Amino acid sequence: MIHKKISLRKQGEIPYITTYILEDVVPNQKKRPLVVIFPGGAYEFCSPREAEPIACAFNSMGINAVIVEYTVKAAYPQSLIDASDAVVYVRQHAQEWNTDVDKIFVCGFSAGGHLAASIAIMCDKEDAIKRADKLNKPNGMILSYPVITSGEFAHRGSFNAISAVTPELLEKTSLEKQVDKNTPPAFIWHTFSDNAVPVENSLRLAAALREKSVPFELHIYPDGPHGLSLATKFVMEHDNEDIPYVQNWIEHAKKWIELF
Repeated sequence: MIHKKISLRKQGEIPYITTYILEDVVPNQKKRPLVVIFPGGAYEFCSPREAEPIACAFNSMGINAVIVEYTVKAAYPQSLIDASDAVVYVRQHAQEWNTDVDKIFVCGFSAGGHLAASIAIMCDKEDAIKRADKLNKPNGMILSYPVITSGEFAHRGSFNAISAVTPELLEKTSLEKQVDKNTPPAFIWHTFSDNAVPVENSLRLAAALREKSVPFELHIYPDGPHGLSLATKFVMEHDNEDIPYVQNWIEHAKKWIELF
């Protein structure tokens, strides 16, 4: 495995990525998909529960992974610039890492889901990250209980942390309002009982994708608290037992990836 911590700008400082790149075990190994993982944490921190466990789970399925430690507690669009740099770096190293350039996905949790969706939706709209070569545009997005809307059902703390408090910036960062026909496909999952980031966040994004004819797969599980990660007792922040019927989200995500 190629397992390295790589600073994206100044050596030794955030933002940086940690690679979980599977090495070939047979000659002429078929190129692998890769997921770029953005942990949650309300833009206040990057949750370790939604970092290495997720990378290792994807690795076990034969999928390369990269975890992004992005800037937190910083005004918009700093974390988005970090996300853009991470996707560009991955694409620039795709051949070295035996990665399929048509199967590079962003994967985010909670506020990390907002960041993953932001780079997918805003890469050709936000002046701070626009690129003529489109190297920062993912092929799809995997969103786990994502923060999406800045409106009625907002996770207000996430928007406060990126200083999205003016009407103009709240509008821009309410991602269901930014979807267009060029938005990449999405795999989305949430729980109905999430009382931190309401399920309406995922529902509103799905409705916006449908309106623009952007393909998506949506799973709404009936029960489970926010921050489930892999839905095992070893990674959940709550003192709960495994939630087996939610654990299958990552298997569904793998099958969705295989559609590309």
